[in-house]
Amino acid sequence: MKFWWPQNEAIIATLLAYLITGNEKYAQWHKLIHDYAYSHFHDKENGEWFGYLHRDGAIAQTAKGNLFKGPFHLPRQEWYCYTTLSGYLNEIATS
Repeated sequence: MKFWWPQNEAIIATLLAYLITGNEKYAQWHKLIHDYAYSHFHDKENGEWFGYLHRDGAIAQTAKGNLFKGPFHLPRQEWYCYTTLSGYLNEIATS
C-alpha cells in the first residue's frame, strides 16, 4: 500500500533538502515524488486526494476521509511548499 501522507511529507522534505543544499539530486527527487503523487493520488474529477493506493498505483479505496485520513497533510504540504518557494523566489529577486 501507498499512503497519501508519506507522499506529502516527502514532497516537503525533498524541497527543503534542495533549498538547503542546492544539490540537484534533491530537485530531481522532488519532481519525481511530486509528479507521481499528483498524478496518482489526486482525484482530478472531484478534488482532494485518495488516501490509499496499491503498490501498482491503482486506487485501493475511494474514501478521502476516515478515522485516519483527515485534512492535515495535504493542505499543510501545499501551504508549506507555497510559502517556502514564495520566500525563496522573493529572496532571489531582491538579491
